[in-house]
Amino acid sequence: MSWLSRLFAGSSGDKPEAEPVLHEGFRIFVDPIKESAGFRVAARIEKEIGGEVRVHRMVRADTVSTAEAAAEMTLRKAKSLIDQQGESIFN
Repeated sequence: MSWLSRLFAGSSGDKPEAEPVLHEGFRIFVDPIKESAGFRVAARIEKEIGGEVRVHRMVRADTVSTAEAAAEMTLRKAKSLIDQQGESIFN
């Protein structure tokens, strides 16, 4: 199974959740949303802070035609968000 398949595995209710991608101490769960025109870029970003798991749901306006492209773009945008805003995404 390719790494993209593993990343995208969590986006459907029937499949088990995919392994998170670790980036700068954050866990990124790639979870594009299926839409009629393709797939919307979306992910769940988590980090444990002070013993509490904080969660941010990232949903972007970007849509792409394939699940694989959505997974790639989602991961790239989630990493960029983390690099730019860090823990402030939880505020």
